[in-house]
Formats: sequence, C-alpha cells, structure tokens
Amino acid sequence: MGLHRIMIIGGAGSGKSTLARQIGERLALPVIHLDAVFWQPGWVEPDRDTFNAKVRRIIEDESWVIEGNYSATWPERAARADLIVFLDISTGRRIYRAIHRSLTNYGKTRQDMAPGCVEKFDPAFIKWVADYRWRGRPKTLRLLEDPAVADKAFTLRNKDDISNFLATLDRLGQ
Repeated sequence: MGLHRIMIIGGAGSGKSTLARQIGERLALPVIHLDAVFWQPGWVEPDRDTFNAKVRRIIEDESWVIEGNYSATWPERAARADLIVFLDISTGRRIYRAIHRSLTNYGKTRQDMAPGCVEKFDPAFIKWVADYRWRGRPKTLRLLEDPAVADKAFTLRNKDDISNFLATLDRLGQ
C-alpha cells in the first residue's frame, strides 16, 4: 500500500501539528499545516475560494502530511489521502493544551502558523476550543462514517493510542 498522503484532523489543541511532524519525520514526508496556508499576516482571513484553490494544488502532490480541519476541503483531501487520522482528544485536555500553547508562545509566531500571526491569549478562542465537541466533532464523525473513508481512518483518543499508532506506522506504510 505505502503511505504517501496522510490527513490529520481534530479539534484545536488535539495535537495535530505535533503528530504531523512526527509522522513526517518517520516517513520522510512533507508536512503542511493548513493554518499556515489559511491565515495571512495579522490573523487576516483570506478569500475562501483562494484558500480552497491553494489546498487543491497542495493535494495534487504525490506525498504529504496535511494537518488541519477546514472542512470545506475535506472531501478532496479525504479522496486523495491514503490514511486519515482523527485525534478525538477530550475537551479538558484540548483546552489545557490550547491555553498552554498560547502562554508558552505568547508574542511569537509558532512554526505551524503563518508569518505575522503572533500568538495571543484569546478567551473567545478558548471557548471555541471548548465548543468543538458539540460543533465540529459531529461533522467529523459523519465524514468518518462514509464508506469511502472508513477503511482508511484511524481514531486516536489519548496518548496511548497515539504511541501505539506511531509504533505501528512503519508496518502500515509497507
């Protein structure tokens, strides 16, 4: 089979960027952080059609690890992906990570973010993180129920699931 195109989705703070880097290093695949593709300096949102066209060009490549939600691009990414990983991490853990990330990187631009998007502490963002369980997760679960997707999808719920997944990644890629 070989793993050349891997899609990682999950709520903010679930560890998508970290897992993408780990997989990219392990399988020597380029890693694409969709937040870095989406955002423009100063946290300016792009025209959606322009962003979607950028994603279409990226997924035409033969190999990638793409992390990020942006559900409007799911169907095309999922169709091209060899593997889909859903990080279904608890709300409390994701909130903790989002707050920790904001405080640790405060005033700096993270490596998985677009240039000029300086990290800040934003209570509205923390609420958005908390609301994912009811807002974004149901949409993700529906995506994963699609028969065209279900056979290539993995749901990881905690550190042990992630460790076990990474330990078997070499075997999956053969």
